Parts: sequence; C-alpha cells; structure tokens
Amino acid sequence: MQKIYPDAASALEGLLFDGMHICAGGFGLSGIPERLIDAIRDAGTRDLTIASNNAGIDGEGLGKLLRTRQVKKMISSYVGENKEFERQYLAGELEVEFCPQGTLAERCRAGGAGIPGFYTKTGVGTQVAEGKEHKDFDGQTYILERGIYADLCIIKGWKADKAGNLIFRKTARNFNQPMATAGKVCVAEVEEIVETGSLDPDCIHVPGIYIKRLICGAPYDKKIEFRTVRERTAA
Repeated sequence: MQKIYPDAASALEGLLFDGMHICAGGFGLSGIPERLIDAIRDAGTRDLTIASNNAGIDGEGLGKLLRTRQVKKMISSYVGENKEFERQYLAGELEVEFCPQGTLAERCRAGGAGIPGFYTKTGVGTQVAEGKEHKDFDGQTYILERGIYADLCIIKGWKADKAGNLIFRKTARNFNQPMATAGKVCVAEVEEIVETGSLDPDCIHVPGIYIKRLICGAPYDKKIEFRTVRERTAA
C-alpha cells in the first residue's frame, strides 16, 4: 500500500467529515501535527470533537481551529495560555471535557488496545468523578473511565521510513505515541522520510502497521510558546 502523500491536504482526502472525532498528538507547541491541522482548517470541516492534551495557543496549533470555530468539543487536560479557548468556553460556545493528563493518555492507549474502559483512583472525590461509575477494590474507591477511539488520529514524528515505521525526538514523543493507535486511521507528518530498513528496529516508537498515511512536512519553524531571557548585566 502506498503510504506517502505529497502534502497534508491529499493525505486527508476522503477522511474528513463534519461532526467527526479526532485524536491529535502534541503538547503545547511541541510535536503538534501542524501541517495536518492547517489542512483541516483549510478544508472547513466543522463540529469537531478533538481529544488532545491542550488546544495549542491563540492562533497556533489547534488554536487555529478554535479561531475558525470548527471545534465543537475539546477533551483536554490543560487549557491555559489560550484566551480564545477561555472566551468560547465561558460563553457556552465550546463544550469542554476536562481530563487528568495521565488519565487522558491512558484513555487513548486503552482505546487503541481495544479496551472499552478502566478504573482509576485519579479524580475520585473531585468534579472529574461526577456522573461516573464508582467501584471499590481492596478498600479503595476507583472511578470508571472510558477508552477513546476516534475517527482519525493526527500525529507528528521526527523521522519515518517509507513503510511508516516512526521515531519521535525528545519531548515531541509526549501524546503522539498513544494517539497513534487510538483511531480508525492514523495520518502522520514527519521531518524526514528515509528508506525502509535504514532505521534501527530497537529505536522505532510506532510500528508502520499503525500509520496509514504519511507526509514529510519539513521545514518547520520550531516555534516556542514563551521565550524568556535574562536581562543582560554589566560585566
């Protein structure tokens, strides 16, 4: 099967529809599938439910889809540094399901493993537990969390071979790995595509069987959310 596509728009062709559920890798601006996000924005797909650690920042990452009002619901663990997210949520224009970070990662991993739900102590006694099944194990209370399985997963890697075997680099690994398996179709963008067999098998983070479509999105700007520097002092 041909996995390599010339650009993000062609890689997403036939996969997008209004009201769909998307799992998006990345953390802040680290490891976000920015070319694929741009293509979804340009396609105008609406009423999206997106599971992601956060929604980028204003005008960057998933923040672009918030700005164009294409997102109906966010399933996220962190929503700071995004004023448009805050405005839409407080105005009742955006549905938000807050989910502890580790629980969100496990919900995606479970969905990819075919596990419909699991019990966790995280969130017990807080608003996170409201409306969820409670069960005691060995004298401890746990809540039931549902696995997440989306229509489409979009992730970003560092390097892939032509078979789709993929490697992440440093903190860009974050949510990309569990998101890769948590949907019907996974589309990945990477900085470099190399010949099949040239990657060390022991270094591969996601086997190519999970990657259905692949693009090279380079070059990337490698944007930083907040650049902080010290004031220069006299010698």
